[in-house]
Amino acid sequence: MHTHHKIIAAELKVAEKQISATINLLDEGATVPFISRYRKELTGSLDEVQVAAIRDRVLQLRDLDKRREAILKSMTELGKLTPELEKQINEAETISLLEDIYLPYKPKRKTRASMAKEKGLEPLALEIFKQQNFDLNAAAEKFIDTEKGVNSLEEALAGARDIIAEMIAENTEARTKMRLYFQEKRYLNRK
Repeated sequence: MHTHHKIIAAELKVAEKQISATINLLDEGATVPFISRYRKELTGSLDEVQVAAIRDRVLQLRDLDKRREAILKSMTELGKLTPELEKQINEAETISLLEDIYLPYKPKRKTRASMAKEKGLEPLALEIFKQQNFDLNAAAEKFIDTEKGVNSLEEALAGARDIIAEMIAENTEARTKMRLYFQEKRYLNRK
């Protein structure tokens, strides 16, 4: 895809024709050492490191395109694809961002949060999530219903916590912020 050529050319600060020639050679089955040693006239004398970087990046971009296509297809089949979501998916530059966008819509296995929602605890979770001042125990007592499988105050609150945890875990903005936080604050504890 020619947009890949432009992206890689900009990232590596080389001419687009060098990228195109290198990708064509790679697609024909040429190896990195072969291209860098014997096809200098086609690639503009790119070295092995540059050719390998082109190979790796084009594979990464192609994988991103495949995943994007699969997500768009799934979202369309689920009836969840809006023009705004389609735009976000098409503009995603990494697979992790793409997966973060897709996560809330992805068909799920049965989770503790989904079971809590089936028991009718989502309104309680949303009330707690608002972080407003209210009597938590009194609010949770209203959701005790043995027919639905909520037998105690503790079970109601545990179900609400499960729902809130899933809401946060599936929030693209929260995931992105946490990922950046851990990238900035990480350290290696060597002893």
